[in-house]
Amino acid sequence: MSHNPVRPWRNIDRRQSRRIMVGSVPVGGGAPISVQTMTNTDTSDVAATVAQIQRAADAGADIVRVSTPDQAATRALKEIVRESPVPVVADIHFHYKRAIEAAEAGAACLRINPGNIGDAKRVAEVVQAAKDHGCSIRIGVNAGSLEKHLLEKYGEPCPDAMVESGLDHIRILQDHDFHEFKISVKASDVFMAAAAYQQLAEATDAPIHLGITEAGGLMSGTIKSAIGMGNLLWMGIGDTLRVSLSADPVEEVKVGFEMLKSLGLRHRGVNIISCPSCARQGFDVIKTVETLEKRLEHIKTPMSLSIIGCVVNGPGEALMTDVGFTGGGAGSGMVYLAGQQSHKLGNDRMIDHIVEQVEKRAAEIEAQGAKEAAE
Repeated sequence: MSHNPVRPWRNIDRRQSRRIMVGSVPVGGGAPISVQTMTNTDTSDVAATVAQIQRAADAGADIVRVSTPDQAATRALKEIVRESPVPVVADIHFHYKRAIEAAEAGAACLRINPGNIGDAKRVAEVVQAAKDHGCSIRIGVNAGSLEKHLLEKYGEPCPDAMVESGLDHIRILQDHDFHEFKISVKASDVFMAAAAYQQLAEATDAPIHLGITEAGGLMSGTIKSAIGMGNLLWMGIGDTLRVSLSADPVEEVKVGFEMLKSLGLRHRGVNIISCPSCARQGFDVIKTVETLEKRLEHIKTPMSLSIIGCVVNGPGEALMTDVGFTGGGAGSGMVYLAGQQSHKLGNDRMIDHIVEQVEKRAAEIEAQGAKEAAE
């Protein structure tokens, strides 16, 4: 809500962490929380992979991860990196040589799973490759692939085992004088992941990558991720995130930004505040919001829009948004601009007019920002 004052009770004190770079994207150290996704194309198909990365970037993705399971994938990675509009993270499982090849291909970051990649000697070789080629590293601990000795020690996957695994591998990197790393401790169980992340946040100053792994489909996975990551973000934990959904990667990016927007941690595009609709509605709220979401996808400027079906809550919500429309009666409603009542409008003209007003307001916000930056 660009015209509203800052309210102290809405502030989140973010955990202090070191800053690293993933290509051109800063992670940690107070940098904006970056949103990631992962491609699901065959990596050796360069055209399909680059096209999917581009769509994710258009949706706002700051970083995109690409699986590199074999040599065909790491060979393709060089061209993918060259054509990608955002930094590319190479996802490594089981074979440490793929990590070395990915570093040589220009990956901005190597994601390695300590439980899968092998012994300390192999990790050391990966570290050297990262040093040689300017890569950062993500230590990716997963409850489903913990080291055998930790499973024997703890009896089952648990937060203590996950954090111990992560800290063991932090020590390996630091022993090799490598500090450009971030870390994640993911689990599909929300409670386990949240507990592990809280312990981890207290044990290291490394940037933290948030995720609830294998969260599920679009709806169930969104809810599970929002509960798990939302609580951690509210506590100030998290420097970058990926929402893991069995869905189009673009949906992961959208959900990630919606989580950040809902907590006031990062703003991109139009935040639509809308009612669920009821018998009092003066127009079809659900259909209108669905249409506006699609019509306003091109707006990247952070701003707010309220679409409320009747005058019970409509005027109050409109006072706090950049543009608002409140249903009235007799086929018309009231338009609000910058929190002020502006003019009546027929429902039949509503969508086109709102799009026009949002575009106008976005241009004003951008112009004001440019003016302030120049002063």
